[in-house]
Amino acid sequence: MDWRDQGLLLSSRRHGETSVIIEVFTSEHGRHAGVVRGGASRRMAPVLQPGAQIDVEWRARLEDHLGTFRVEPVKSRTWVLGDRLALAGLSAVCALLRFALPEREAHRGLYRKSLILLDLLDQPEIWPLAYLNWELGLLEEMGFGLDLRRCAVMGEKANDLSYISPKTGRAVSRAGAGEWADRLLPLPPCLLGHGPAPDAEIMQGFQVTGHFLRDHLAPHLGERPLPDARARLIDVIAARAAG
Repeated sequence: MDWRDQGLLLSSRRHGETSVIIEVFTSEHGRHAGVVRGGASRRMAPVLQPGAQIDVEWRARLEDHLGTFRVEPVKSRTWVLGDRLALAGLSAVCALLRFALPEREAHRGLYRKSLILLDLLDQPEIWPLAYLNWELGLLEEMGFGLDLRRCAVMGEKANDLSYISPKTGRAVSRAGAGEWADRLLPLPPCLLGHGPAPDAEIMQGFQVTGHFLRDHLAPHLGERPLPDARARLIDVIAARAAG
């Protein structure tokens, strides 16, 4: 069994004295793990950093085996080590992909969106909003997308969509919410594509996506807690908003 693809390196951990086990999110083969022989060497260790784009060739005797990777670098993102927001952002993306994606299941659209997002890491003025939209896309890809097209109560498109049902993920207008407004999640304009958005508004958006990641997606995955890397990213953005 063998295949070749390009992928985004999500994680790397030591395996024995000289090898590492890596997880890669590839376009055609999804989230896939394998052993890199000699991956702990001085030559390979800088290549096998989370967030790197790599060309991989996977081989195994049987399809359900862990298998081995042969790796060639395509694009390094080690520059993020000197940028607090970029490093927190890259870590959050890799952690959420490991958290949410089933093994060996292709998600080509999400793969493309993830690469585009990481290529924006050097633009801190737009990156937090781009990341928020990526979380919306992740929820959609996993089957928990929000429906923000029209009011769930009034059944029509409205200009005053102001809330989201925490149970259904459907938008609700101010008129439709009525006395139930305090039981609904606020719908910041940035989730409707009304940007650009200040950090304080983006933080509201994170409350919404966080709710659906934590209370809808996570139970589907066995009640695992959301990765700490996401909380660290939000703390960095919150500190920037407060400053």
